[in-house]
Amino acid sequence: MRAHHLKHFTFAALAALALAGGSAAQAADLHVVSSGGFAQAYKDLAGPFERASGDHLVSEWGPSMGATKNAIPARLARGEPIDVVIMVGDALDKLMAEGKLEAGSKVVLANSPIACAVRHGAPHPDISSVAGLRAAFLHASHVAYSDSASGEYIKRQLIDKLGIRQQMEGKAAQIPATPVGEIVAHGDADFGCQQRSELAPVKGIDIVGLLPDEVQMKTEFSGAIVRGAPHPDAGRALLRFLSAPANAPVVAASGLEPAAPAR
Repeated sequence: MRAHHLKHFTFAALAALALAGGSAAQAADLHVVSSGGFAQAYKDLAGPFERASGDHLVSEWGPSMGATKNAIPARLARGEPIDVVIMVGDALDKLMAEGKLEAGSKVVLANSPIACAVRHGAPHPDISSVAGLRAAFLHASHVAYSDSASGEYIKRQLIDKLGIRQQMEGKAAQIPATPVGEIVAHGDADFGCQQRSELAPVKGIDIVGLLPDEVQMKTEFSGAIVRGAPHPDAGRALLRFLSAPANAPVVAASGLEPAAPAR
């Protein structure tokens, strides 16, 4: 837990008591699956929510898309007992349209910009300009990017925007399941890009900067209630808590940009 944000939890916890509308006597085991982009913010806020609401969070992790068994769509297809999902907004909207999530339950939580990293102690390329980012990709021996939203953007759009698709053949790879930062930290890639909030918790890497504004893509992270969830009211209270303005500094500290309060 980040000590310098504890002062925010006192107010946020009191707010959650009203938001949850429950008590320890009505405590629920609330099953939540979050994708990696919102995971650190969720972890930092989980304890305060549990103390304020009396509910117990049963937390698991999985990507918003892709073919891995832990991916949120695959979990829902298997009928896992999940109350709340937190994931990339576009992927959530698709599941909502398919009837897997409760209509109208979506809450936008944050936006996540893409950043790039090198192994700790390695030279830092200047990626503040498009030309610098292009050079960093070209000079790297091995480049890693994720199999979720940021990686799909890099694979399908960014490499073409940089005009380097041919040069990257054979040395740029999309990484399933494993965080890109871990691949870089272990030396299996010397340059990697993913959402900043997913790179930030990884030890052994240095984040060298965000993608330049001209080629940046921010990913929306949202939460929603799974259709038929056993604890929908507790789930809604959790989503209100995670999106509460009082908790915005904690969300920001994880590398995300808190969503503007709903009007």
